[in-house]
Amino acid sequence: MSVTIEVRGEYIQLDQALKTAGLCSSGGTAHAEVDAGRVRVDGRVEMRRRAKLRPGQRIEYAGETVILGPATTPLQG
Repeated sequence: MSVTIEVRGEYIQLDQALKTAGLCSSGGTAHAEVDAGRVRVDGRVEMRRRAKLRPGQRIEYAGETVILGPATTPLQG
């Protein structure tokens, strides 16, 4: 299964992306999964819990794929 999440701003951290996509229930779980080498970014194992990911990148975890896309609505500021 594949899901797309919008990146609001320049980047999203890997742990936040896993939570936003609903693949991890908490930051602690996301950190443990990254530390265990179970998360891939663009086909490579990613060991940095807070790696800065940008639109166009792809996360693979537990048989799921998360595609990072640009925000469709502008940031309010």
